[in-house]
Amino acid sequence: MDITPPYGYQEVIPLTKEHHVVLPAENKLPPVFRGMMVIPLSYTEFSLACHDYPVVFVSGDQGKTAVAMAVVGLEQQQNLFVAPDLTWDRNAYVPAYVRRYPFCMTRVNVSGQEQSERIACVEKRAISTKGDALYDAKGEPLPVWDNMRKLLFEFEADLARTEALCKIVIELGLLEPFTMQAKPHQGDPFTLAGMFRVAEQKVTELPAEKLKELVANGVLPRVYAHLMSMSNFTRLLARKAARAKPVRKAEAKV
Repeated sequence: MDITPPYGYQEVIPLTKEHHVVLPAENKLPPVFRGMMVIPLSYTEFSLACHDYPVVFVSGDQGKTAVAMAVVGLEQQQNLFVAPDLTWDRNAYVPAYVRRYPFCMTRVNVSGQEQSERIACVEKRAISTKGDALYDAKGEPLPVWDNMRKLLFEFEADLARTEALCKIVIELGLLEPFTMQAKPHQGDPFTLAGMFRVAEQKVTELPAEKLKELVANGVLPRVYAHLMSMSNFTRLLARKAARAKPVRKAEAKV
């Protein structure tokens, strides 16, 4: 049996009732996310995340497939939402991808064949005899795992809806690559590439029936939440500048 760990995870194994798991300290951000510049987003999170982060599409095959991501940093190994006390900025939405750690749901490969069923897994390095039990002596889930299990299954179902959304915008030819170019008032200009966005002009050119369909299935509201979130690149630049020293606001062009 082979399990591919999700983005950012090191090694995951199937969770059992016997496992004791070291859970993140209350409000503390696990180290793996402190240097992560993009965080995967699910379907219902678009309307929440668009207030704080640029919501973009990322593709590893020139736009044939894509995933939705929240941009939280402007360079590798940078998360601008990590507070000095190593918590996530309390004024910003915390993505479910972060809140579910060290657990995840994943498919397994048996003899090279991917199985359709997803199973609950845990980061192997989080397992410890000093960790918290997730089940009681009778094998019933304790509240800490009951709540997390609910989040895991809801998030996994929501990720499936995100996959469907990405497939729709790709099939309609709405995605286009874009580059964010920044000229900070301090430091050298830099470019952030490798991202995709919905071309708004192409949306307005869609037939009325197709637009009606996108409204009915909830895709169109999320497309516009994504488009409105692009202005948050300027806010990321301001965060980056504030970490260095107080300066005038920088501007980003996308």
